[in-house]
Amino acid sequence: MSSIHIKIPITSNGNTTIYFEIDPSNFPCDPETYPAMDTLAAVVYSLVCFLAVTGNLVVMTVILYNRRTTSTTDVYLLNLATADLLFALSLPFWAVDATSGWMFGDAMCKVVSMLQEVNFYSGILLLACISVDRYLAIVRSAQSHKQNRLFLTKLVCGVVWVLAVLLSLPVLYKSEIQDHFSKQFICNEDHDGEFDEAWKLATKILRHIIGFLIPLGVMVFCYSVTIHRLCQTKGFQKQKAMKVVIAVVLAFLVCWLPHNVTVFTDTLLRRKLIADSCVRRHHIDRALSATQSLGFLHSCINPILYAFIGVKFRRNLLKLLADKGLVKEREESQFRRSVQSSVNGMTSTTI
Repeated sequence: MSSIHIKIPITSNGNTTIYFEIDPSNFPCDPETYPAMDTLAAVVYSLVCFLAVTGNLVVMTVILYNRRTTSTTDVYLLNLATADLLFALSLPFWAVDATSGWMFGDAMCKVVSMLQEVNFYSGILLLACISVDRYLAIVRSAQSHKQNRLFLTKLVCGVVWVLAVLLSLPVLYKSEIQDHFSKQFICNEDHDGEFDEAWKLATKILRHIIGFLIPLGVMVFCYSVTIHRLCQTKGFQKQKAMKVVIAVVLAFLVCWLPHNVTVFTDTLLRRKLIADSCVRRHHIDRALSATQSLGFLHSCINPILYAFIGVKFRRNLLKLLADKGLVKEREESQFRRSVQSSVNGMTSTTI
């Protein structure tokens, strides 16, 4: 990128021309506004909020209704549904922010940002825990006292929530700031100075590692070994379990890989490790918005992958509906008999 030369004449001891080299990347780029994209983002946030709240409330209701037969997987699913539900409750704030700017004050900016970040970390870490739980149950055939396993699972979930809170503390840097160009308030990170820039870079790297790479590595390892073990068994249930496992990993990758790649590129751009320009900056900003919406979609996919496809969940859901008189008991009993005739101990609890 070429520099701009500005000539300034000085006439103290004669005419002298001084050249200043100014790097264009130091000039702020005029922000581009895309009302259509902002409206679309608001619609997507609202739709994801509705689907995630509905789906995760159903999951929580079914698990709590059948808590006498709760398994370790159910405990993880209950915590995962709670994380996705709380995450979804923050989306209406961002839907309004997308179209009208931040209208909820500085305190709510920090609270909503913290809520979103906590449930981002807890949700992804719980996905990794579920993969480990299935690995132990299927590959290692972990057999221990049910109460001991349930206590250990609840302890792990507690550690996950505490770790998620600690990892989310940097978002308290966020505050309500008035944008110079639009005159609207925005909820954004308030970093100023060399130390704050280094802190911002460190938190982004930490988010990449703990919020994506480590959980992804755990999931790929556990589910790869699990699939290999399932391949050694026979029957329809084996094939169904494998499809669910593959769907879980693919959904995680499709929803979060694009956003993490975009955030990583944005970090390189801001650190001047790759050439910066206003055109490239606008492309990155648009990509961040689009991939973030894709990542948010994961919160309403979880109930489908971990619950509605699962045989046990559908059986418990039909039992709940039958007890409430919403479906005929004959239909529920027929489904139960079909499940019991085809499910064996290894694959019935895969998801």
